[in-house]
Amino acid sequence: MSTGADPNAQGGDEDGAGRASSPVPREADLRTGEVVLKATDVVKTYGVTRALKGVAFSIHRGQVTTLFGENGAGKSTLMKILSGVEQPTSGELTLFGEPVSFTDTVDAREHGVSIIHQELSLAPNLSVRDNIFMGREITGPTGVDYAEEAKQAKAVLEELGEDIDPLTKVADLRLGQQQVVEIARALSVDARILIMDEPTSALSASEVEVLFKVIHDLTARGVSIVYISHHLEEALEITDHAVVLRDGSITATAVAADIDLEWVVRAMVGEGFDLGSPPDVEFGDVALSIQDVSVADVENRERSVVDRLSLDVRAGEIVCIYGLMGAGRTELLEAVAGRVPLTRGRVLMGDRDLAGMSIAERIDLGLGLVPEDRQRDGLVQTMTVGTNMSLASIGSFVKGLFMSSRREVDLVTESIQTVHVKASGGSAPIGSLSGGNQQKVVIGKMLATQPDVILLDEPSRGIDIGAKAEVFKLLAERAEQGLAVIYSTSEVGECLSIAHRIVVMSRGRISAEFGADTTKEKIMAASGEAVIA
Repeated sequence: MSTGADPNAQGGDEDGAGRASSPVPREADLRTGEVVLKATDVVKTYGVTRALKGVAFSIHRGQVTTLFGENGAGKSTLMKILSGVEQPTSGELTLFGEPVSFTDTVDAREHGVSIIHQELSLAPNLSVRDNIFMGREITGPTGVDYAEEAKQAKAVLEELGEDIDPLTKVADLRLGQQQVVEIARALSVDARILIMDEPTSALSASEVEVLFKVIHDLTARGVSIVYISHHLEEALEITDHAVVLRDGSITATAVAADIDLEWVVRAMVGEGFDLGSPPDVEFGDVALSIQDVSVADVENRERSVVDRLSLDVRAGEIVCIYGLMGAGRTELLEAVAGRVPLTRGRVLMGDRDLAGMSIAERIDLGLGLVPEDRQRDGLVQTMTVGTNMSLASIGSFVKGLFMSSRREVDLVTESIQTVHVKASGGSAPIGSLSGGNQQKVVIGKMLATQPDVILLDEPSRGIDIGAKAEVFKLLAERAEQGLAVIYSTSEVGECLSIAHRIVVMSRGRISAEFGADTTKEKIMAASGEAVIA
């Protein structure tokens, strides 16, 4: 397999028209496509840290350039520079052959460059309409034309296959719908270059399919796409150019015809590896018993999103809950953790009924939840790595009116080492960490409480394959020590890793249970998901 294809080579003036029917255009088109935005010898430093080390990166008209790399490799830093969020320490950007320097995102948008960030940047208390047109309102003789904004917002949402009322508050939408709104906001700008940083991290399989159709339509019209995703197989479906970033440097480039999944993984982490296998554990007693539980839909209290579900998990057992978006996975875990009320049934830890217990009381009893949305529910952005990591255990440092700073520092230091957080120390701002390392902080925070049962809702969302393997290895090690682990996922490949048992949910109920020796096809079929041969 060739890995020396040069994505910067150019000669003709292909614009990618007519590509919509095929995600992979002719190799000749790729090698001669017009470069619309080019970064040359770009360096970015933060104090003594060099996040980017002389990067050369090109974006081609009407084509998808996919940027692969582990968390902390510099992908998001490079995209922030290309979209005006930050400026390079040194180096040059050229747009259509002319030198350019973006002072901010507004300046970049005016030049036709728009970005969809990995972490949602929506205003939850505003409507979908207001979020889409924030900062570029449509005005008329009497002020803002809200009716026209709502009309255009509805049109772009329908293009993405979502029937969302533009007047709905963003806070009332589920995470996947909020991700669609973020995408809709970027598409509504009519950008010539669209950067997508983890756009599918919270989308269902059907929503991803719609997004890919939109991407093909956009590239057919000459729009250039930069795509970043930790879903490697998914990203390869739409890639024209592949660029791998590692430790702030470009380590490999190729065209789609020259690469496969093994090439990407090898270029990212140096070797291929899997997510592990179920640890050889002798299960203990039932650690968590979910008995005939129902949870109401927040929008329609008469409808149950979890419907009379029962599940027992033993000490040392790892159970994976698989299901499509809307299956009820998140609602089940949040109800068990005490974040939402039950409408029926009960949850036991050992012989203790959790009814009426607060979240803090459940943590003290030995039950912890790692939430799906780490930014909103798992971290306090104004705090440091250390204070975030010790927050759930703060009661163990307090005696009377005093808190033992030494005990807190010792716990933070031990936790950082245990979950392998890449940070300068506990005093580092949480925002300075990559997405994968932030996720490790959330997991470390819950493990620091010494739980008997840990619930993890999409624990690998938005993290790279290396960080994902570290997370699953850590969970397997803790299971060997007797921790009961329940994790939910919408990625079928993650089921076939460390789980002893796979529970499939569909429409709020358990539709099937499998052992570790099952197949991807059986899991998908049980969830109601179409299996593509």
